[in-house]
Parts: sequence; structure tokens; C-alpha cells
Amino acid sequence: MTDQRVTEAAGGTILFDAGRAAQVDADWFSPEAWAGRGALRSQPGGRGGVSIIDTPAGEAVLRHYRRGGMVARLLGDRYLFTGAGRTRSSREFRLLAELAHRGLPVPPPVAARHVRHGLRYSADLITLRIPGARTLAECVAQGAFNEALARRTGQLVARFHREGVRHADLNAHNILVNADGLFLIDFDRGRLRTPRFGWRRGNLARLKRSLVKVGAAEGGSMFEEVLWPALQQAYDEAFRA
Repeated sequence: MTDQRVTEAAGGTILFDAGRAAQVDADWFSPEAWAGRGALRSQPGGRGGVSIIDTPAGEAVLRHYRRGGMVARLLGDRYLFTGAGRTRSSREFRLLAELAHRGLPVPPPVAARHVRHGLRYSADLITLRIPGARTLAECVAQGAFNEALARRTGQLVARFHREGVRHADLNAHNILVNADGLFLIDFDRGRLRTPRFGWRRGNLARLKRSLVKVGAAEGGSMFEEVLWPALQQAYDEAFRA
């Protein structure tokens, strides 16, 4: 289990794993601070505000929470504050810690922070980076999404669903593949629930739409006739196992 500690920070709190970092301060959540140390490896940008940083705990991913869609124009990176333990960053940190404790393939959490802004707050999360990984979407784009990988994907999802893990945004960008296996990332708004049929199938339907969107169904009937049935069969077998 993680050695979870909480420390006060300007305007909010920092939750961190003392087993990975003896102390974490506000600079850990600043890409500019890491850049000043020569430890900012990359900052791809995008809605998630992701930076790759070289920390004392190891190479990690720093993510600033941002809203998507139309509401982002109004609220940007602010969320309604209803308690420190209910912030998106602390919830995701604790969920990841629990999943890692259960032996599920997730990025281990390092630290989470929230900062109060009146009735609202902003938040950040640091997790260890999965080394040498590419997303399932990248595998599709590179022509590497074959029947074997489809089956492994189905087995991965079933493994989480058996534990009652409902991923709020199960898509081809949130499944990582490296030499060690497959991993699931980005558990913002994820929950532990009773593994009922309805939400499990809804999760799979969301993944299917994502695979189609990134191009898995292009070039003929291979996806509908071979790849998706293989994924679904492997899921069903693994879930019953």
C-alpha cells in the first residue's frame, strides 16, 4: 500500500506517497520549476495539460485537470469545492493507490494537489510514467492492432471489470502497450462499483466507438468480423474466469 501523507500548501493541500518521495511541495506541480532544474522532459500540451518530468521518484507524468467541451470556455480548470477528500485529484490518487494494491496494471500515484479559489479549486496529479509505452490508438495508426492485441485488450478490460472498476473514459488513448503488457491510465471520475452487466457493456461500447474513431475499422470488414469479436470473446472468457 502507499504511505499516504497530507501536507498543507498555499490555498489547499498536497497528498503524496511518502514511500516514493520523502516530501512534496508546490514546485512539484509547476512545469516551470522542473524546467528550471533541467528536469522537464516534454510538455506536449493538449486539454489535459500533461508534462513529462524527471522527479526523485522517477520519470513521471504531471497532469493539470482541465474541463473539456463547451463548459471549458466558462470554467476552464476550476471545479466546485465540496471538501478536500472529494477533489478530483485526491479521488484519482486514492483510486490508483487501491488499484495498484490489487495488482492491476495502472501508473502508480506519486502526488496530488488542489488549490482553493474561493468556492472553486484547481487540481493536479503526478503519476509514474509507464516506460516505453505507446497508446492503443498509436498501435492502430501504425497497423499493429491485430487479433492478438485485440484479445489482450479484451482481457485487460475484463480484469478491471472483475474488480468492479468503472473507467469513466475507456478509449484507445487511455490504454498503453509496452514490452511488459497493457496498462490502463487516466482514472479521473473512475469508480469502484458492483460489476453489473449494464455499465460493463457501456464501457465496452465506448471503447469500440473510440477504436472506430481512430481508424481501426478502415480498410474493409476486418474490424467488425475478426478484431472486435476477438476482443469481445477474450473479454467474456476472462471475465468468467
